[in-house]
Amino acid sequence: MTTIYDIAKKTGYSPTTVSKVFNNYPDVREKTRAKILETAKEMGYLPNANARSLTTKRSWTIGILFVEATGAGIRHPYFGAVIESFKKISVSKGYDLMFISKDVGGRRSSYVEHCKIRGVDGVVVILSSNDDPDFQELLDSGIPCVILDSSPEHVHSVYSDNIGGSMLALRYLHSLGHRSIAHISGGVNTFAGEQRQYGYEQALRELELNLREGYITGSDFFSTESGYEAMKRLLALEDRPTAVYAAGDLLALGAIRAVQDHGLNVPGDVSVIGFDDIEMSRYITPALTTVRQDTEQLGKVAAEILLSSIEERDTAVKSVMLPVELMIRESCRPVT
Repeated sequence: MTTIYDIAKKTGYSPTTVSKVFNNYPDVREKTRAKILETAKEMGYLPNANARSLTTKRSWTIGILFVEATGAGIRHPYFGAVIESFKKISVSKGYDLMFISKDVGGRRSSYVEHCKIRGVDGVVVILSSNDDPDFQELLDSGIPCVILDSSPEHVHSVYSDNIGGSMLALRYLHSLGHRSIAHISGGVNTFAGEQRQYGYEQALRELELNLREGYITGSDFFSTESGYEAMKRLLALEDRPTAVYAAGDLLALGAIRAVQDHGLNVPGDVSVIGFDDIEMSRYITPALTTVRQDTEQLGKVAAEILLSSIEERDTAVKSVMLPVELMIRESCRPVT
């Protein structure tokens, strides 16, 4: 079996340098690192995980925790895209990913207990609801954590500019001549839902538009079903809106279906704008105008912050808000 001493002998570097490469130490030149890794590949060397853990005092494992009420988890396009980006950075640094739950060995436990049993080095939390008391226990445990889609105090967080994105959407609809603009909310029990609804209300004030009765509707979940039912309520209003801003693309897709099932047309009768820019949004008919979140950057920044916290014991709390942009497609039109 090939050892680090065999690789050291073949490359001419010391066993210490070879060991540093496999343990991702930063004080190794890239040329040296590349030569050692290439030689290891040629010789069929695989680092021993247990020996590596003893050397570095780390498990080289990061936990992924979903704290959200819908149960959709990674099936939601937003979550999947962010985790894929997070995974690229983490794996490139030598870490494995595992999902954290409250079940260990067939019995119920807390998140903290699961993390300690598995010995994870840190946790990335995908958050859409913080109603779970075990979640706060995890944040207080001292295990390095970074939270996506929220901004609590004393914990690393990465999120999009939800308020600014909402205002972009409303300003665009206003520029098209719309003055009756409703909002399908994702629910104020979530950070994103609360922030996007606040942005909608703030934009109304900026544009000197009245918040009309019944013009904010939705549910606690960012789902197509919720969007469909919310749009039905808006269409039943006597003072029907000419445009609808939905807090998520799945909500917007459901809203478009409801308009069509009502015998109306998007954008002919009602303009619809979403938030997220999931891949599906550009392929539906009409293609959805939406506020784009940079899911790749969200995952990348979250990984960099968490790995810095793990490897460099960086205790300075970082809260990063990433910019968004408006993607103009076919689901909105000027008022005539």
